[in-house]
Amino acid sequence: MSVRQPHPVEIRSYEILRSRVDLSPMPPLWRAVAERVIHATADLEYAVDLVTREKSLEQGWAALRSGAPIVTDEHMVAAGITARETVCHAADPAAARMSRAAGITRPAAAVRLAYADVGPGAVWVVGSAPDAIFEIIDRRVAPALVIGVPVGFVGAAEAKEALRAAGLPQLSNVSEKGGSAVAAAAANALLYHEEGR
Repeated sequence: MSVRQPHPVEIRSYEILRSRVDLSPMPPLWRAVAERVIHATADLEYAVDLVTREKSLEQGWAALRSGAPIVTDEHMVAAGITARETVCHAADPAAARMSRAAGITRPAAAVRLAYADVGPGAVWVVGSAPDAIFEIIDRRVAPALVIGVPVGFVGAAEAKEALRAAGLPQLSNVSEKGGSAVAAAAANALLYHEEGR
């Protein structure tokens, strides 16, 4: 496995980030995720807005190292995850048909289709659809980790709160902020992380 070589702009961005906020007290994976999210968004508030447990991140990291599938709620999240292929049924015509037939939202239908493909133990990455988080909880998908950071004023904060309350291994944030770039950055942080760093 080759070691990732960051671009000089990325290196300089991290230097600036670390001069503005000290995340060194955080455990290694939490720090890696927080730094990558802040790097992707230039939003220092994520240093205190992200909510997780190091044990949850370790579980997700180990699953990714073992080849666990990554499921995304939308193609923008999938496009941002650069180190691995992902599973995404957001635009699948079967999701549209299931949505109509079952009277559920399309993101919820996409979760059902993805779970049928990947089964338990996947890493789920949600950046847009609060309904995807509710479906992950309701389906009891037994995830290795759920990165749940949908953005928006309607349902996003509530979905993230429900995710935390469900007791699943998770990374979320408290505010309405979030989105595809945040979700992909968090997943990439785990994919890029090297043990002992």
